This record gives sequence, C-alpha cells and structure tokens, in this order.
Amino acid sequence: MIEVKIEVYDKKEKVTTSLYVEQLSENQFRMIDNDLFNNQLTLGAEFETKINSENKHEVVKIIKKSEFITRRFGLTPNYKESDYRMLGEELTKRGGFWQVDFGSIATVNIPKNFEFDISQIIKELELVEIAD
Repeated sequence: MIEVKIEVYDKKEKVTTSLYVEQLSENQFRMIDNDLFNNQLTLGAEFETKINSENKHEVVKIIKKSEFITRRFGLTPNYKESDYRMLGEELTKRGGFWQVDFGSIATVNIPKNFEFDISQIIKELELVEIAD
C-alpha cells in the first residue's frame, strides 16, 4: 500500500486535519492512526472522499469500520510519562495501538479479544474518558 498525507475537511467540526493514510484507490483510504476530531476515522477504518472547492478531501462514506475498540482519555499529571508509555507498549505487544495528541489526549485502539479489563485499568489510573 502507498502511504500518503491528505488534508481532510470536517464540515461538522469546521476543521481541516492532516492525516497519514494508506491509499487504496484514487479516492479511498485506510487509517493508519486516529483522527482526533472525527471519531469514525480510527485505526483500520476505510473511507471514501470527494475533493471540495478548497481542494481538500471530505469524507463521503465509511466503507469499513475499524476492527478495534477505540477510547480516548485525558492524561493526568498523577503519573509519569514513562508509566503511560509502559501501558502503551503492553497494549502494542497484544495487537493494539496508542497515540498521544497535544501531550495530554491519549487514544487507544484495543483488540476486541483483549485479555485485560480496560475499564478497570482506567478506573485504577483515574483517567478521564473523553466521550464522543
């Protein structure tokens, strides 16, 4: 697959985001990470776009939803960055993915067959979940 950077305009949020994606065809793409603003554009999701008058992509259809459970959290200063990194690495070892945006918003992609209770981990770490 070809990895490309595209500019995606979100009409609802009125924001343009730069995304690195796999290009599947001329106007179809697969997410390789998570868009912070569009909760449907998460790891593995496939979507179709059209080019608008500003020469930006606009999502017209989600072709395939992500196979991951995606959750977002505000990171608290109660823990060191290394603690969060350790959790992220464990998630990655088990087939998941994680990213941090703006230094304090964590997005995790959890495999559906994940062996640990994520809700319990969130509770223990006192993470604040960011709802859609």
